[in-house]
Amino acid sequence: MRILVTGGAGFIGGHLAEAFLRDGHDVTVLDNLEPFYDVRLKEHTLDIHREVASEHDGSYTFREGDVRDAETVREVVADADTVVHQAAQAGVRTSVAEPRKVTDINVGGTVTLLEAAKEAAVERVILASSSSVYGKPESLPYEEDHPTEPVSPYGVTKLTQEHMARVYTELHGLPTVCLRYFTVYGPRMRPNMAISNFVSRCVNDEPPVIYGDGQQTRDFTYVADVVDANRTLLESDAADGDVLNIGSSDNISIQELAETVRDQLAPEIEIEYESAREADAQHTHASVEKAAEVIGYEPSRTIAEGVGEFIEWYQANREWYEPLVRES
Repeated sequence: MRILVTGGAGFIGGHLAEAFLRDGHDVTVLDNLEPFYDVRLKEHTLDIHREVASEHDGSYTFREGDVRDAETVREVVADADTVVHQAAQAGVRTSVAEPRKVTDINVGGTVTLLEAAKEAAVERVILASSSSVYGKPESLPYEEDHPTEPVSPYGVTKLTQEHMARVYTELHGLPTVCLRYFTVYGPRMRPNMAISNFVSRCVNDEPPVIYGDGQQTRDFTYVADVVDANRTLLESDAADGDVLNIGSSDNISIQELAETVRDQLAPEIEIEYESAREADAQHTHASVEKAAEVIGYEPSRTIAEGVGEFIEWYQANREWYEPLVRES
């Protein structure tokens, strides 16, 4: 299969492209290499892609470009059977500071991509959405029919992406699926995420810092589970025109998360607290029953197990990865 991965030099997109290459597919990555976080991490991911491609049957092409550039997008989409759309301006706090930019990239870029996919009659577009679409919980865990009232511009853009995808399916017959990711983590994760920062501080005998009182909860999803869901959708039309939660079905307070990391690495250290950050959701928790029923999705790790694996990976890759975390 010929697969286009937009945002394929990023964390989730990078893992998806790597997995597709290992499976022998022909993979094109489109990424503008924007330095939202250290570009050295993206360059490392691209090096992994090239190495994997050299050892497997599929071809690999990297195209530096912006998902808002209609000409570039048309060119790369025309050569694809399936599009896996991960490109976005991430970051809730970034969206509060720069709402126009985030809307331009996340909404404008997605429309550009959907137009090209419609013209090329691709087999399917799989889009990365987010638990941020839900906003304040009326009930937990979130089921897909829970009201969507985002509390950040980022969440609004992700919800708009979903509506655009639905419209292109209904009006033009373009098969689309939106996956609502719940705080994805794992090897090569963004250096400024809570888990990577907790680990970095603890291995350096520094206290982990919690923003707020630590009682906010998150459903953290191991990146391998996200890869499995996308792999299934390459071949299955069962979720076309729909949205699915992709989470762990487990959740943990930020206090417990910090303690889990601290207890494995530096049990004597006291946790520190700072003021809560603007527009952060208070709680997230995914129901994955629909994804299990529709595509056979099943989380492979508890949060504690996944965090333990990430700590092992961090320690094995500390020499090159830790400077990126410390500088983020």
